[in-house]
Formats: sequence, C-alpha cells, structure tokens
Amino acid sequence: MLILSILFLLSSNAVSLRRDKSILYARLVITILLSCLVLSAQSYYSEFHAKGLGLYGGLYQTTALTHIFHLFVIMITALIIQLNGFYPRKAWSKDYSSISKLIGYKFTYYNSFILNKMGEQFRIIEYPLIILFVLLGGIFLISSCDLISIFLSIELQSYGLYILCAIYRNSERATTGGLTYFLLGGLSSCFILLASALLYGNSGNTGFDGLYVINNITNVKDNMSDSDNYMNSLYQSYYINFSLVIMSIGFLFKVSAAPFHFWSPDVYDAIPTVVTAFVAVFSKITIFVLLLELVHYTTNYLAREKHVNYLFEENISLFNFSWSFTLLVSSLLSLLIGAILGLTQFRIKRLYAYSTISHVGFILLGLTINSIESIQSFIFYLMQYSITNLNAFMILITIGYSLYLYVEENPTKMEINTEDKKNHQLLTSELNKNMQIYYKQYFVI
Repeated sequence: MLILSILFLLSSNAVSLRRDKSILYARLVITILLSCLVLSAQSYYSEFHAKGLGLYGGLYQTTALTHIFHLFVIMITALIIQLNGFYPRKAWSKDYSSISKLIGYKFTYYNSFILNKMGEQFRIIEYPLIILFVLLGGIFLISSCDLISIFLSIELQSYGLYILCAIYRNSERATTGGLTYFLLGGLSSCFILLASALLYGNSGNTGFDGLYVINNITNVKDNMSDSDNYMNSLYQSYYINFSLVIMSIGFLFKVSAAPFHFWSPDVYDAIPTVVTAFVAVFSKITIFVLLLELVHYTTNYLAREKHVNYLFEENISLFNFSWSFTLLVSSLLSLLIGAILGLTQFRIKRLYAYSTISHVGFILLGLTINSIESIQSFIFYLMQYSITNLNAFMILITIGYSLYLYVEENPTKMEINTEDKKNHQLLTSELNKNMQIYYKQYFVI
C-alpha cells in the first residue's frame, strides 16, 4: 500500500504545475495511512502473529510485537502529517473581530508584502512524500531480522530524515542543521556497517537466528573433550560482543544517547519545528524496537549464572562481559547529562532535546536489564514517551501558528473594481519602499 502510494504521488507530483497543492497531498497521505492502519490491523489477527513468520528468506519477520509497532508508527505519522494538512489561519480584523461575525462571514485571504507570513511547509509539495519514504524505511527496520536488511532499512529511513531537515532551502540554519545531521548520521552508519562486516567475517552469518546459536555455543564448549578443543579458537563469545559494541555505538548515535548526543540540541534547534517533531519521535521508536530484538537474540541466557559467578572467582577474564553493558553505561550518562544540561537551556527546542536524552536513558535502562518485567516497562515507556513528546511538540507548533497574523479584507466587497486594484497596487508599492528604507536604517543602526 505504501509503495503504490509513493509511486502515484511521484507521478502526480511530476505533472503538477501548482505549488500550493501540498495541503491536498498531506490530506491524501493521511487517508493512505488510515488505510494502511486498517490493513495492518486485519493482518494482526492472522494465525501466524503469535509464533512469528519469516519473510523473504529470513531477511524480515512478522510477529505480534512488530505488528503492534507497525500500527503505532503509522498512527504517529498520521498525527504529525495532520499538522500540515490544514491552514492554521487566524483571522483578525478590527471591524469584524466579534465571534458571531468571525463565524458568520466569509473571509478572503489577502496577500501583501508584510502580511503574507504563511508557513513555508505549506508550499513544499514533497514534504508528505518524503515522510512516506521514511515511514517505509521505519516499517522495514522494525521487521528486520538480518544485518543486511537492517542496514538497508536504516539508510532508507535516514536519507529521508536528512532531506526533511534541510527541506527549507532558503533557510541557512535549516541547511546547517540538515548538513550536521547528515554528516554525523553517515558516521554512525559507518559504525553499523563495520560491525556487520566483522560479524559476518567471524561467524559467516548475518541472520539473528545464527547469531543466537553462535552466541550460546560457549555452553557446548564446556562439555567438549580436549580433541575438540579447536572449537574454542573458532567461536569465542567476545567476537560477537566486540562487534555488537561497535554496532551499538552507531545506534546510540542515531537515538542521540549520551555520550553521542552532542549533535541533537543544535540540530533540533536549527531545523523546522514540524520536522523536529518527526525526527525526535519517529526515529527513536524504530531503532529501539530493533535494539530490543537484537538484545533478545544475542543474550546468552544459559551462561548468565556463570557470568555472575565469574565476579566472585579468580578466573576473571576481560572477555567475560556482554555487549549490552555499553547500553547500561550510555543509560547512566544520558540520565545525568540530560537532567543537568537541560537546566541551563533558554531555547525551548534545545530543552526538548535534552529532555529526549534523559528519557532515552530510562528506555535504555529497561532494555539493558532484559527481563520480562523490564521489557514490559520498556514497551510501555516507549509508547508513552512518544505520545507525550508528540503532544509537547504539537503544543509548541500551535503556539507558533497562533503568532502568524492574517488580516482579512472586507467580506462585503465580493468584487474589486479597477480603481481599487490600482489603489491597492500603489499602496503595496509604497509599503515596499517604506519597508526597504526601514530595513536599511535598521541595519545601519
């Protein structure tokens, strides 16, 4: 459904001549997402959702968890797109400012040099189309069950986010923020690709199932005879652990967890607020669900007690650790940095960025413990955080929309004669001259 919708929107965008159809496209995308929501809800009740089903040779999987988060991310995306689906008009007129006249009269929007402060996102026709690409990559990432599909899905999602951050081409701050996000996002993708290459080079396998088997093979080694001791040199647990530590660095970059958080306050503050809401909410959900699957498949449950006993024995080794310990360290740093540095902020979006870092610390804490209770808390906290964070950005965007000033024409004059048009043109040209003189004096001062 999403792929066909992207193709049709691309075709209609190619033949479209008017640039003010972005609102119509946004409403159309909302309808598409509601249809996808219904289709995904119907497939949830199939006979395979409880046990899980592998797709495309094991590259992807569908389980109850992936279905739930598919529904959740589609709903979140529809809520974000509706911010661009309607004009945030605020009619203000001295003669028609009463509630009865505002409701009863038909106001006509009036363009001029000063008053045309319409948000730029309403003129960008590619905005809902790029969001569909990001949503497609996020859905693939949630269902990924192979290192190859992980990298392809996360890049499909990230490329759309890079374009969204720099979509305001005339804004220098937005372009700077998009470029910063692109460079550091590309660096984090290099870590993920390097870790995937190390895992494949050491194990000859890229699937999660194979990683689970190889990670638990250390329990078999203890029962082997000395003649089969060559297995000890082939399959060592620290091969996978070191590779997954490198991969976790790339993922922590993506979710802006400490100590890899330094880019997020600057980027969040520079890019448009509508885009900030999408970047702050959507990318966190998909990557955390993937990390949940990765922690589940690479945790050595059978060796957990032995790992605890190693702490009290003399044969303590440097390699007796789990890669998820890096998530625990990042969780502690995120809690400290997000809480302390957030107290010194004076810009609201930078404060939101440090608030996100602090919440990421709590989510990583539940992910690291990896018990039944912690996973339940992790899923609940992730959904609750996403909804409340989106609510906070909606309030911020609504306040910004309310500051746009729209002065409306006299609604009783349905037609404007030639003399009025000439007077309006003279008035507009005079206003432009006065504003240019004012700007010159202002900048000279």
